[in-house]
Amino acid sequence: MTHHVLVIGGGQNAEHDVSVKSAAAIGEALRSGGFEVSAVTIGRDGIWTAGQRPLGRSAAASLAAALPLLERADVVFPAIHGPIGEDGTLAALCALTQKPVAGSGLLAGAIGMDKWATKVVAESIGIRTAPGRLVRAADMEGIAFEADVVVKPVSGGSSYGVTLARDTVQLDEALRTAARYDDRILIEHVVHGREIDVAVLREADGSRWAAPPLEIHSSGLFDTATKYNGTARFTVPARLDSTDRAALTQAALALFDALGCAGVARVDFFLTDSGPVLNEVNTMPGMTAESQVPRMFAAAGVPYEELVARMVAAASIPTAAPRADEQLESLRSA
Repeated sequence: MTHHVLVIGGGQNAEHDVSVKSAAAIGEALRSGGFEVSAVTIGRDGIWTAGQRPLGRSAAASLAAALPLLERADVVFPAIHGPIGEDGTLAALCALTQKPVAGSGLLAGAIGMDKWATKVVAESIGIRTAPGRLVRAADMEGIAFEADVVVKPVSGGSSYGVTLARDTVQLDEALRTAARYDDRILIEHVVHGREIDVAVLREADGSRWAAPPLEIHSSGLFDTATKYNGTARFTVPARLDSTDRAALTQAALALFDALGCAGVARVDFFLTDSGPVLNEVNTMPGMTAESQVPRMFAAAGVPYEELVARMVAAASIPTAAPRADEQLESLRSA
């Protein structure tokens, strides 16, 4: 068994506070399971902190001071959500230092964080996505849509910067909101369907499986406020017939494989009358015991402490992007 795990939380983005909670919960669960745990938090300013002690006065100096912590760890558990963390940044650091990471590698993190790139991959393996377009913040003047649209930053999570727009005035406001988080913006037609999440886990032996799906019940857009103010309702397992459940599970596993994910990933869908439509992928989803992914695995008989322990057991050293022929074969077989 791996004994020493370095848990990294925080981050330099809007999801900092959410990540701090995930990291604290993961660390506590691992300690209760007999692991030795070290914890470090990356501040919004890029300064790494161990306990209450900043490791240096600049981002570069604090990273250098944190390297001995990586050296002593058997596994790194990067519990950072969002850009400069979940997007493969920390996986790249682990690759450079040859440290196993509990989660996806740099390629899966980078593509999964990019909602536009994820759409391209999904559509290439036959998974439907919402009609939409990519715009840059510098080119968003004069954008118009005849239908209701959802506007979101291309890179980001926890629904920060995501807005529903029903007319030109709302669209202009939504674009400006999204531009505060990313200079690339995704505009998608509204998809009418049930919101269903599927969590996938890759085990230490390389096998992967999906937990019972979860349904989100929300009267409107499942935005940041709804996610964290306690008003969201979930049904786990979601009430699905065998056909819908099989279609959702198959799509989640196929996308997990096509992106090259490891550890845990949450794949979010809209279930329409014509089948699943992809919403997005999270390669490092919220990981408190109350978060959606742990709820789904609990419904499968895997308690929270066991889930994080399995992620540590399956940790591996991130590698560079696979050879082009290997990646193409993955897409074909997904």
